[in-house]
Amino acid sequence: MFTGIVQGIAELCVIKENKYGRTHVMKMPQILLSGLEIGASVSHNGCCLTVTKITGVYVSFDLVAETLMLTTLGSLTEGESINIERAAKFSDEIGGHIVSGHITTIAKISKVCNTKNDYIMWLTLADPYQSKYVFYKGFITIDGISLTVGDIMGDTFCVHLIPETLLRTTIGSKDIDHRVNVEVDLHTKILVDTAERVLVRR
Repeated sequence: MFTGIVQGIAELCVIKENKYGRTHVMKMPQILLSGLEIGASVSHNGCCLTVTKITGVYVSFDLVAETLMLTTLGSLTEGESINIERAAKFSDEIGGHIVSGHITTIAKISKVCNTKNDYIMWLTLADPYQSKYVFYKGFITIDGISLTVGDIMGDTFCVHLIPETLLRTTIGSKDIDHRVNVEVDLHTKILVDTAERVLVRR
């Protein structure tokens, strides 16, 4: 479980292809290494991955074919920066919202409005079916960042980004046509799916 509050940015140093998929070797921020063990869960651009090897500041994660196909992690190249969050503990403050690390779909950035007083990013869902879980002022996770949904137009929606988010994450470096990982709010999904099942039975 995660909270959608990005704790640091890590560099993807090495990509190793293997028969199961690939291994990513990340150069982790020193502050996130304390207590990190093999088997621990770490969010990479919102996708939950498991630590498989630790060598100093270099930490390895295995990605299977399913992960590479359903997320943007398969299109990453060496040298890219990734939003990182360690798994939450029961005593941690939930500064964002409950995030599972299971990517729902991918979205493409369709428009960026950067003005003196606001930074608005519009995104279009790759799977329009998932738009039923996106609500005005609801939670959504973009590349591991807990955000609030702004205006919605069909399968396209916007988020308003504050300077602190742009500073502490990679989202500000992305432009039109960049793809990002999306996780809809789990509680919203459960409510919508439950309501649909009840209505079908009536």
